[in-house]
Amino acid sequence: MYDSESAKYGPNFSHFDYVNPDAPKGGTIRLGSVGTFDSFHGFIPKGNAVGTGSVETLITSSADEPFTIYGLIAESFEWPEDRSWVIFNLRQEARWHDGVPITADDVVWSFDTLIEKGSPGYRYYYGAVENAEKLGPNRVRFNFKESGNRELPMIMGQLPVLPKHYWANRDFSETTLEPPLGSGPYRIKEFEAGRYVIQERVPDYWGKDLAVNVGTSNFDEIRSDFYLDATSLRLALKAGDIDFRSENQSKAWAEDYNVDAVEEGLLKKEMVPHQNPTGMQGFVFNTRREIFENPQVREALGYAFDFEWSNRTLFNGQYTRTASFFSNSDQASSGIPKDNELAVLEPYRNQLPQRVFTDEFILPTTDGSGRPRSNLRVAGRLLEKAGWKTRDLKLVNGETGEPLKFEILLYSPAFERIVLPFISNLEQLGIEASIRLVDQTQYINRLRAKDFDMVVYTWGQSDTPGNEQRGYWGTDAADQNGSRNLAGIKDPMIDELIELLVLSDSREELNLRTRALDRVLLWGFYVIPQWHIRAARVLYWDKFSRPDMPLRTGVMTGRWWYDAAKATALENARQ
Repeated sequence: MYDSESAKYGPNFSHFDYVNPDAPKGGTIRLGSVGTFDSFHGFIPKGNAVGTGSVETLITSSADEPFTIYGLIAESFEWPEDRSWVIFNLRQEARWHDGVPITADDVVWSFDTLIEKGSPGYRYYYGAVENAEKLGPNRVRFNFKESGNRELPMIMGQLPVLPKHYWANRDFSETTLEPPLGSGPYRIKEFEAGRYVIQERVPDYWGKDLAVNVGTSNFDEIRSDFYLDATSLRLALKAGDIDFRSENQSKAWAEDYNVDAVEEGLLKKEMVPHQNPTGMQGFVFNTRREIFENPQVREALGYAFDFEWSNRTLFNGQYTRTASFFSNSDQASSGIPKDNELAVLEPYRNQLPQRVFTDEFILPTTDGSGRPRSNLRVAGRLLEKAGWKTRDLKLVNGETGEPLKFEILLYSPAFERIVLPFISNLEQLGIEASIRLVDQTQYINRLRAKDFDMVVYTWGQSDTPGNEQRGYWGTDAADQNGSRNLAGIKDPMIDELIELLVLSDSREELNLRTRALDRVLLWGFYVIPQWHIRAARVLYWDKFSRPDMPLRTGVMTGRWWYDAAKATALENARQ
């Protein structure tokens, strides 16, 4: 929270406004996922892990504020004005599921172990932390290498706290299907590897009466079934084998749920608006590849993506073109930079293309006919300027004669129908593009290793961008296995803008600096932006209730509860 902002909830609040504090406990919610799993250990760069519902953090946040934290395992926290350290005071009543108290030893061990043996992203994410220091049985301090970073205390509060005594005789670096010891409201009751997991609510959960938890975790059991593909999952939903789905495919939303259960109101189909930043989804160029080093080439290929045709023909007009890395937020840039935002960019004028200062960033558009001839002509001119020539209907490097050829890495067959028209347009330019379809495990491993030419990827964003931007676009993250700098960006100017963003003293300053970063990323043409939707598309069987209050973050099944009367009525109606 910035100094100019105040917390919505005072020190003695009883529950968050968006929950029902009297929600009954009971029942089961059955969820579905596409894919599989082979591990319960999601903290290492191995395997395909599934969540266990048992891991907690020192703090939590509310869903109706952008940048405010409340205690969970930690009862209180403190830091100096310069944010050079943070101290967390742990709740003495906090317990692991085996009854052993959670202590500062667990916190220090968790930090040290994640840095040493965890996924590489942890070493980067906590790179500004000097060390974790035990000050007492229930008191731990994190010392920082830098000062002025207002997000660091929150970041350390989000540290996964793991049980030191449990891992003492186990190898942290290896995958496991042994349900791990945790401290949260749920634990694994039953599972079959790759097929399903059943989590049960912990009846004596230590934190069930905390204000931040009241009205949540209402289901006795959460069952998650895993399906080979989305088609199978949708059939399971319509058959009543699962209870809830958030649909992510526009075609399926428009065409696959025209069934009697929806018409009769038994299977609810709702478009739930939200105010979440939608981030950036796009075709990502791996600039580590020589063919994509030139930004002019990357800009040219953007003219081959016909969003208007795709939205009309493939998506039933449901999507909005994404034109910012921080879309649907106050941090999204627009127009040309002016006033205070211009002042942020001014020191980099000689390092940036002049049009950053003179032109609005506008994505190519078409008439939606599927024949983007004028855009392809623009693309051809840009490619020619970049040194590419057409020979025998193939686009080749003017010096080496090597063709412009690349693969688009996918794991979802459903995305092929979206990529193929893009490939067809590229072919008209003489570019040989192809799809490489792999399974989910191989896909994850290749992303970790940055082993791809182009990939479809989404960077999510929060209301308060901060340290995670280093991992998205920072030089140090570019060659890190497992980092999210998939584009391979190595630009000292971008590094500086990220640091300015991180050290912002107010939300106004944060917004200005983030918009400046947004412009530089857009004009770098590291991705071909795709689309977003400002709503969640959900379907669920009518046996649940939820608070009436709308939520800025959209759907949160964690505040729903099993409604026995509705469930009985549903069962009777389906007979």
